[in-house]
Amino acid sequence: MDAAEQRSSMPAEEPAAGGVRAADGSLDHALPRGAAPGRRGRGWRGHGWRPGRRPGSRPGGAQSVTARRGAVTAVGGAVVVDLALWAALPHAFEKLPTAFWVMAALALAVDARPYVVANRRASSVILPSICFTFGIVLAWGFVPALAVQLAAMAVAGVRMRQSARRALHLAVQHAVALTGAAVVAVLAGLHAGAQPHWEDAVFTVAAAAAWIGARAGLDPLITRCAGAGRRRPRARRRGPELFATAALLLLGPVVLAAAQVGLALVPLVLLALHAVHRMVRSTGEYERAARVDSLTGLPNRRALQTSVAERWTGRGPHRPERRLALLLLDLDRFRTVNDALGHTTGDRLLVEVARRLVAVVPPHDLVARLGGDEFAVLATRVDGPAAARRLAAHLAEELGRPFALDGLPIDVSASIGIALQSERGGDGASLLRQAEAAMYDAKERGDQVAVYARDTEHHTPDLTLLADLRLAVRAEPGGDPAADGITVYYQPQIAVATGEVVGVEALLRWRHPVRGMVGPSELLRVAEQTPVMRLLTSRVLREVIGQLGAWRAAGRPLRAAVNVSVRDLHAADIAEEINTLLHRYDVPPDLLQLEITESALMADPHRVLDTITRLDRMGVAISLDDFGTGYSSLQHLRRLPFSEVKIDRSFVLGMAADRGDAAIVRSVIALADSLGLRVVAEGVEDERTWRLLAAAGCHAAQGWFHARPMPAPDLAVWLSRYRPLRPGREPGALAVPTS
Repeated sequence: MDAAEQRSSMPAEEPAAGGVRAADGSLDHALPRGAAPGRRGRGWRGHGWRPGRRPGSRPGGAQSVTARRGAVTAVGGAVVVDLALWAALPHAFEKLPTAFWVMAALALAVDARPYVVANRRASSVILPSICFTFGIVLAWGFVPALAVQLAAMAVAGVRMRQSARRALHLAVQHAVALTGAAVVAVLAGLHAGAQPHWEDAVFTVAAAAAWIGARAGLDPLITRCAGAGRRRPRARRRGPELFATAALLLLGPVVLAAAQVGLALVPLVLLALHAVHRMVRSTGEYERAARVDSLTGLPNRRALQTSVAERWTGRGPHRPERRLALLLLDLDRFRTVNDALGHTTGDRLLVEVARRLVAVVPPHDLVARLGGDEFAVLATRVDGPAAARRLAAHLAEELGRPFALDGLPIDVSASIGIALQSERGGDGASLLRQAEAAMYDAKERGDQVAVYARDTEHHTPDLTLLADLRLAVRAEPGGDPAADGITVYYQPQIAVATGEVVGVEALLRWRHPVRGMVGPSELLRVAEQTPVMRLLTSRVLREVIGQLGAWRAAGRPLRAAVNVSVRDLHAADIAEEINTLLHRYDVPPDLLQLEITESALMADPHRVLDTITRLDRMGVAISLDDFGTGYSSLQHLRRLPFSEVKIDRSFVLGMAADRGDAAIVRSVIALADSLGLRVVAEGVEDERTWRLLAAAGCHAAQGWFHARPMPAPDLAVWLSRYRPLRPGREPGALAVPTS
């Protein structure tokens, strides 16, 4: 429709979906399927909030009274004005042909089902009768067209249960629009007939433009006079409405020409009107689907962002102590429900969670589903952090009650992050980012609720850092492998009994051009759950295997261990990739060893079993890293093709002073020895720890006691100077071999 289309209530057969704004501009909450509307009034009882009525809403009795008054106003006004026109200008209605009365009857009939477009802010009504009244004004003048239009609008007003003010608003707009079209027709001398000319088509388009322009100019004036104070929707969101209005107006002369040829052709236009109706309805459904979550019926992330932005920019001077608060909820252990009970039950649980949230959140606030198991509540009347925490605690309490699905009680908890509107400026995007940061902070600290503070910003996934890492991995370094900042360091692994260097562990380092050296933990946190991790592993494998080939060609073959993630082992092509690299650089498979963490293995042991088995058959050794820190299963340790276990540094560092740590290390060594597995201890930083490992029968060790991680050129220098050392018989003594 035109840029100033009338705002109206939805007709009864097309109720507004969740998140659609009501006619007064307020954003209605969407009830999930099966939700009980009667529970909406619970509000934040006991937490500083009171239940309230939805803005602009009226009790059922008041709505009926308003609808009756509107119907009386529309019908009575149309009858009075039409009779007045008939009495004052009888000549305008004399000698009207049968075609006029057929088009007038069709105008009244089609307005029994007006077209409604639900856009982001309100509902726009398009009266299909304008197709006929526009043709009437071109053929028989302004007065008959106005009389028919008022009668048709009375039918539409009764059908849509409009208020008296809206009925009057609609009547004035269409009267002014018809006036604009009539003025152009009179000035151009346009009088549509059975044989129109090219200039008639041009003047018809000009009259239609005048119709649209007159309404567009009148709408802001009426809105200002009504004191609505609302911003007009952007023109780009009015494209479908404008197109539908123009189509109906320009269809009017076609209907008129058909009536001149034969009245039997006029009813055929109903098919074209039905096509326009389907287009308008499809546009509204598409717009609604873009703002509503299909599973729960709640507003989605897009609707939430729009609402935050509008409420942020629309913040008024009243009640300055009240601020916006955004609460982001992430369900804990929801994946367990999906894995144990299936995704269908998981979806049902999400619907029940949405229903419970809608039941306890007051009408003036917004509940949204952001996707997956994330929900959000936009609170508009918060006095400060303490009040926001009370609201979050109330939400957590409500979600803490078990959900009954098929007779099975399911317990749900949520981590809630809170971000408050800043009084020093900002925008909606920053509020969303801060709430997400607080939610991650709550999860990492094991708390249920966290309020955003500046020091929690680092908990959000650093998308900029991830993008820079992706560019660095994909770069072609040319002759210098470290030109992009990515470098592989190597830490020697020493045989405890003999002091010989038996291998190295490859460790990734990345020097960011701006941030400097990025720590391994931060690097893994950013990349591990993304496809960049797979690219990074491929880059490391290529460099490490190439380096193994260079060492072997130089007469110093070394075994290198490379850490891989569970995402890498889920990839079906990693075994083929490793096999290709080994052949390219002429490296025997037994010189390469892959390390997988215990926690990654236990996350999905059956899925990685095939990949591990294929690598083992190729001759590539598999090491179980960080042993003792995860959820160990001795059954997997016995059945999976491991050749080595690595004792986590957290036990090795304390074994010289803590009997418990020492006992754990000795037990792991004895267990691995009985299973025929090699044992490597990491984190060896002093001679006493080394001697204790030797006494326990540990096979190899790595740590700062021997050497820190270093680039390949530095490792070559270190190897040329290194002399094997063995633990001495006396404390503090080192035995140097004579050979």
